[in-house]
Amino acid sequence: MHYGPYSVKTHLLSRLLSSASRAFIITTSSLSTKTPLISKLESLLTPTRHAGTFSGIKQHAPIAQLDQATSTVLADPSIDTLISVGGGSPIDAAKAISYRFHEQKGKYLHHITIPTTLSAAECTGIAGYTDASGTKVSVSSPEIIPHVIFYDSTFAAETPQKLWLSTGIRALDHAVESMYHPTATEVPAKQLCLSATAQLFEYLPKSKNEPGNQDYITKLQLAAFSSLYGLGLNIKGGLGLSHSLGYALGSPYGIPHGITSCLTLASVVRLKAERAEDAEQLARILPYIGQSRRGDDRADATRVGDAIEGLVKELGLETRLEDYGVGEDQIPKIAKMATKMEDGRLYDSVIELVRSKL
Repeated sequence: MHYGPYSVKTHLLSRLLSSASRAFIITTSSLSTKTPLISKLESLLTPTRHAGTFSGIKQHAPIAQLDQATSTVLADPSIDTLISVGGGSPIDAAKAISYRFHEQKGKYLHHITIPTTLSAAECTGIAGYTDASGTKVSVSSPEIIPHVIFYDSTFAAETPQKLWLSTGIRALDHAVESMYHPTATEVPAKQLCLSATAQLFEYLPKSKNEPGNQDYITKLQLAAFSSLYGLGLNIKGGLGLSHSLGYALGSPYGIPHGITSCLTLASVVRLKAERAEDAEQLARILPYIGQSRRGDDRADATRVGDAIEGLVKELGLETRLEDYGVGEDQIPKIAKMATKMEDGRLYDSVIELVRSKL
């Protein structure tokens, strides 16, 4: 991992597999056409090392674009490296392409990633994409975890503020839900998540007020890394209810995952506070966000939820599901997808949670 301003310019070429490596860039249309980042990256690689660029990855990585990019890579035997630039969609797309490449060719591709958001997709061996029915699906393997991460603040500085801040809440979602995940270890996972939570609470508001401050950008990038990387390969099952709701809301309704976390995380934490084991873990967060524990885990965990809601408001990220065309009639479908149930206490609680966000 490299971090800091101009780390890509300084170190990228040395992180290719060899002097003969040929790299294929996976990114989005907005980064390719609305910023100078991709053209600068192509120039840095030079025609000798640049095998091509696919800039058609859309939000939630639809399978049509993934198929197209995969076919392009498979057709060029000189490609040994993928460079993903952007948020979760191009990073996950590159991981999925490497997975498919292995299925066809028997080997994985070297993957260098340059994240421009705080979604932390670079920290896992899971590649999510949207199938033809609009459902989020995934493939996974330890071999598709990116080999090199560049947290270059000059790249992230090009990210629109709402996207930057909302993906910061997504990173917070990773950190908070890891605290009560049944297979998350105390070290390094939970300790890193507590540190990440503290940094996100401190630097997201500062970054909102000074969006060009590259020190704040770098601190937030490292916090996003800490929010998820420490889980390693120890995840069994989904990360948590807020993430499950995010998948139920994201691809089907075109809601960015940063925004789904803004919608769901605080309410999920309050719901989890009703369960003693979860409340005990959530209450540990309070000293890391400038508050003192009062000895009542349920009440303390509820205060964590209140603090998250307050942070979302402070960042100007409040939103309603109706803004994305989600109506009352969709609530049972969302609850079923998130809980894998059609009745019961949890299902009923999620019904009320989603209804409160209309």
